[in-house]
Amino acid sequence: MLKKWVPLFGAAALCAAMTAPQAAKAEQLTLCWAAWDPANALVELSKDFTAKSGIDMKFEFVPWTSYADRFLNELNSRGKLCDLIIGDSQWIGGAAENGHYVKLNDFFAKEGIKMDDFVPATVVGYSEWPKNTPNYWALPAMGDVVGWTYRKDWFERPELQKEFKAKYGRDLVAPKTYDELKQIAEFFQKRQIDGKTVYGASIYTERGSEGITMGVTNVLYDWGFMYENPKKPYDMQGYVNSPDAIKGLEFYKSLYDCCTPPGSSNVYMVESADAFKSGQVAMQMNFAFTWPGLYKDEKVGGDRIGFFANPAEKYHFAQLGGQGISVVAYSDKRDAALQYIKWFAQPDVQAKWWKLGGYSCLKAVVDAPDFKTSQPYAPAFLESMAIVKDFWAEPSYAELLQAMQKRVHDYVIAGKGTAKEALDGLVVDWTEIFKEDGKI
Repeated sequence: MLKKWVPLFGAAALCAAMTAPQAAKAEQLTLCWAAWDPANALVELSKDFTAKSGIDMKFEFVPWTSYADRFLNELNSRGKLCDLIIGDSQWIGGAAENGHYVKLNDFFAKEGIKMDDFVPATVVGYSEWPKNTPNYWALPAMGDVVGWTYRKDWFERPELQKEFKAKYGRDLVAPKTYDELKQIAEFFQKRQIDGKTVYGASIYTERGSEGITMGVTNVLYDWGFMYENPKKPYDMQGYVNSPDAIKGLEFYKSLYDCCTPPGSSNVYMVESADAFKSGQVAMQMNFAFTWPGLYKDEKVGGDRIGFFANPAEKYHFAQLGGQGISVVAYSDKRDAALQYIKWFAQPDVQAKWWKLGGYSCLKAVVDAPDFKTSQPYAPAFLESMAIVKDFWAEPSYAELLQAMQKRVHDYVIAGKGTAKEALDGLVVDWTEIFKEDGKI
């Protein structure tokens, strides 16, 4: 996703460009990605590649706020800065159709790299274009998904457990449905805990990039929203704006109205994590990449924090994040870049990637008997990755995203019109975009 980045969890600050220690090597590859905690882990991991291959690795990392502009401009100009790129899941359609990425099918076949060895949802999300066809443009690299953290220590307080059970007739535990989540959020809203006023939940509301879309889709999917008719591509009427989808959007607004902290009209990953770290909220929506840092936090981590997958309602889905790693078609070092892909795909490398803080998509890692106990957040990550759904990966995804950002934010945050009007308008917007693309 086009994530908004600032230094989050005590990781070393990353410069706009980072270069691993140089030595006299036969060749050097430049890998382009966003500046965030997993990038630190990849720098460390890649030292093994250099030691084994003799190929130096240079890293071009930029903040999430400029990640898309920086690298999409680089690709569109057919620049040679990046030999390898870890690109957003939604870039795959445009990158494939515009020839920015090297198609990897023949390489995978030659090297015995099988897409069946990776979590299916990550193959569809990060590698395939067109979707659900065996055409591969990336290797799944960084699994990510929207999930939740909660103040386990608050939930476990006997006096709160007793009060909650008396009111709702059930135990105060991590919610399984959105109705349960809202009850818990209402229970904690404006409650006094340790002399401080706290609030129910932090959810995504950001307007400028993709935040509110990445938040609201988790609810819309669970109520029945669909991007298109499964039997007729780009037929959106009655799917995007179905009665169930309308109810889902109404629910998201009700959650925002009832149970978020003051000043929550422009919240994305950083702000949501900050609300949790500062002890403001009982629960927070956020991508799984934030979980390792939050678990290590001295104030809210350790035994104080719990993790759960996105709740269910009529259906059960979660918004996909994460990226695949691709070879840039304009690189003069294609063979060496493919050598890096081959190395990165190896099970022992993927196992180390997980240990260092990356989220492996390889089945051999996530299906290992000890995976669920390897980290406190591993079970929630596994459950989450089994229910993912992604936003459009069409070449015009940026325009599609901008339309949804405006329609949803105007209704949920600004209170303009109705949920039906917002989704009806979105169908109109998206239909126009696809007509311009010649898809309709």
